[in-house]
Amino acid sequence: MELFKPEFGLVFWMFFVFVVLFAILAKYAWPYIIRSIDNRADLIDKGVEYAQDAKAQLEKATENAQALLAEAQRQQMDIIREATQMKSQIIEEAKKAASVEAKKVMDAAALSIEQARKESEQQFRTEVSAFALQIAEKLMRKELSNDKTQIEMIDKLLNDIENKN
Repeated sequence: MELFKPEFGLVFWMFFVFVVLFAILAKYAWPYIIRSIDNRADLIDKGVEYAQDAKAQLEKATENAQALLAEAQRQQMDIIREATQMKSQIIEEAKKAASVEAKKVMDAAALSIEQARKESEQQFRTEVSAFALQIAEKLMRKELSNDKTQIEMIDKLLNDIENKN
């Protein structure tokens, strides 16, 4: 049981329509399709090339960033080294300044102590002299209370003056 049995004429017309459609498509549509496929292939090639360029630029940027990072780290180390040297220098200068200042203070204190000692010594001499004079005065009054001792004392002083000249 055959439901559909095409006749030769129908098959011929179908083949003819197929050939005509194929010829029209080959003449008009096929160049457009090929052109579209070529454009698409070019676009894909350009995209691949762009991606490769982007990858190369990314690698170059990464290398540059690493170089910059290494340079920044080197500069950081240089700055830290310089800061450490400056710190040491400042501490050494402060120690020297403190030493000089301490020497000045000690010299000033020694001078002050020496002056105070001299003043105390002078005051002590003055007080001893005053006491000696008071004692001598009391002794002289006691010994020179009579006329004979006064004359002997005057003669002795005159003889001393004559001997010195």
